[in-house]
Amino acid sequence: MNRRSILSCCSCLLLALAALPLRVAGAGEMAPPSLIPQPAQLQRQSGSFTVDASTPLVLADRSVATKQTAGYLIDLLARTRGLRLRVVDNVPAAGAIVLQRDLQIVAGGYALTVAPQGIRIAAGDDAGLFHGAVTLYQLLTPDAKQGAVEVPAMTIHDQPRFAWRGLMLDSVRHFQSVDEVKRLLDQMAQHKLNVFHWHLTDDQGWRIQIKRYPELTRIGAWRTPPDAGKDGEPKRYGGFYTQAQIREVVAYAAARHITIVPELDMPGHAQAAVAAYPQLGVTGKRPEVSVDWGVNPYLYNVDDATFDFIDNVLDEVLALFPSRYIHVGGDEAIKDQWQASPAVQAKMRALGITSEDALQGWFIDRIGQYLDRHGRKLIGWDEILEGEHLPADATVMSWRGTDGAIKATMMGHDVVMSPAPALYFDHVQGDLADEYAGRMGVESLRSVYAFQVVPAVLGPKQAAHVLGVQANVWAEHIPTFAHVEHAVFPRLDALSEVAWSPASSDWPGFLARLPAQLARYRAQHVGYADSAFAVDIAIDRTLALATGKATVTLSNQTDFGTIRYTLDGSAPTQASPRYDAPFNVTLPTTVRAASFAADGSVLASSRRRVLDRASLLGLDGNDLPNCPGSDFRLRVQPLPDAASASPVYSINVFNSCQLYPATPLDGLRRIHVEAVRLERNFALAHEQKLVVSHPNRTPFGELVVHLDTCAGPVLASMALPDPAHSARNFTLDAALPAQQGERALCLIYTAPIDGPLYALGRVALSP
Repeated sequence: MNRRSILSCCSCLLLALAALPLRVAGAGEMAPPSLIPQPAQLQRQSGSFTVDASTPLVLADRSVATKQTAGYLIDLLARTRGLRLRVVDNVPAAGAIVLQRDLQIVAGGYALTVAPQGIRIAAGDDAGLFHGAVTLYQLLTPDAKQGAVEVPAMTIHDQPRFAWRGLMLDSVRHFQSVDEVKRLLDQMAQHKLNVFHWHLTDDQGWRIQIKRYPELTRIGAWRTPPDAGKDGEPKRYGGFYTQAQIREVVAYAAARHITIVPELDMPGHAQAAVAAYPQLGVTGKRPEVSVDWGVNPYLYNVDDATFDFIDNVLDEVLALFPSRYIHVGGDEAIKDQWQASPAVQAKMRALGITSEDALQGWFIDRIGQYLDRHGRKLIGWDEILEGEHLPADATVMSWRGTDGAIKATMMGHDVVMSPAPALYFDHVQGDLADEYAGRMGVESLRSVYAFQVVPAVLGPKQAAHVLGVQANVWAEHIPTFAHVEHAVFPRLDALSEVAWSPASSDWPGFLARLPAQLARYRAQHVGYADSAFAVDIAIDRTLALATGKATVTLSNQTDFGTIRYTLDGSAPTQASPRYDAPFNVTLPTTVRAASFAADGSVLASSRRRVLDRASLLGLDGNDLPNCPGSDFRLRVQPLPDAASASPVYSINVFNSCQLYPATPLDGLRRIHVEAVRLERNFALAHEQKLVVSHPNRTPFGELVVHLDTCAGPVLASMALPDPAHSARNFTLDAALPAQQGERALCLIYTAPIDGPLYALGRVALSP
């Protein structure tokens, strides 16, 4: 049986498991083990077994893979629990941890038994034994303590729901080191994810060494940022992985039973390759490696020489990555250059192809045939469905919602569910003012956990084509690995349960199990986001301004944990007042609030809100909503490659207009704005026509303040400084005519749309 049929059979079996109820039974009032993902079946027994430094680890199977699994468990426990187990030979099984094989257990699954006499993990294959060891690691780290641990007696029978349990990392837009990639792989392993989709080429960089074509990394791996060398922006940005480094990462992943699927984008997202070798492009001209996020126009041409190049590149890629699947992109290939090229149009006529979409299908099919001849299989984004020549065995990764997946399964193609925005981890996890950069709107921990992998409209035959699920970490607004960790964790926990556990959902149970996992993150210095538990401090702002009093409401996204607060500016502790209901305060005061788990650990660090007249009249630009007409919104760094977590600025690249909410304007006669100039490094392709141009009266534009609506009377107009001779951060001040009553303001930047973007850092009104 070849690898393709193994995956197919495994997929059918694992999808059948989706109908199984999640079974977690136990005795008494004891809390369930803090396991993420939740196993398929768990039965509590009476008694317990204590694991300490004297507990032997016995390998009934002496294979290399079993030794690797034992070594992984030993190292992980030593690093996080300070518990150092040792492998011994010829020791009776009683009183020991035993790893053994049982060929009756399904591939990838395992059985784990904890009894007063010892612990036994059995599995039918190497992956299953590793997964069982990961579960044991979680049982041995139920809290943040060090040393010995008493494990309740239980039996676990477990297997994955889906064969494809993936995470994609974009290493093109921003680059991660080998050690950082390994850190992410290690966490994937601890969550029983098994596919690492590695995005390695795009318009903004070529990240993989190809020895036959050295210009791909000499030129294509580096870009010159906007304002290079100024304000902390590097003179050039980039990097690439050598083939030796890639082999190292592939081996590291394989030891953790993770397959790496490389992605090389084609026929679009090709600007870095064309910058290195202009003959690969359509125009024959050499562009710069792109500094613009979004959809760039550069495509590969369709000459035989270009396919020779792609084939030669793939030869080296196939030698580095043993994965069955090779991802070829296929997304966002706007066809303007093909449409304008006499050579491409002549090729289409010669082939009898009548549309550029069909030409892309022919292009992808040619690559698919090459991969098939070399024993590999093509996977691409759902745009590959738009042509007429998609390889019959191509797999579709559905990102534009779920429609692509539904269409693909109806056509008989396997699919991986990876839809935007639900599983796009570049979307922010929360909307509080201190959230990191990213796309809006919010894709919360809860929304990831609620994701339904198999669309309800699919019948059993079509559902069998759903290989699994994957989340994507696009890195345009994730410049450092600290940002990666903030974007990924703890949403990865929710993803792992969606991918591994039976279909029945246990959101309250998941939350109850999560504090132990957060402790594991802290022990491994993983910088997870606390957005799901961060306390929002809310008041009626208008009433507070009018009366000098406020009713404070405290909440978090999950309604989980205990919220405690202070009114004297000190950090809340377990001894601080518990929030049970809204409470009244008199201005001025400072409210700080944090959420705590049942064990007393902090779920989210304290948030602070100063309640006085000046603070209520001075609003962060991130809190000012878009003007009506466009919901698009980003939180961006001050510069494209800025390494800091703050400040971040909210922008709408289609319309630079925000609303200051209705406020009693009586006696307020001045407006003060902390403004910032940002790079307009966004390639919008055909959506450029949607960008609103507001007429400007001065050379560099103005910030114009309207009363009530964006068509209301102009209250003030403040000229913007010359970008060539001013700092990025600057202030604008203006007098306001006297107004009465509660009125809103509309703030519009009128800067020319072929120049910089501008954002609002803070807007304050004063007497």
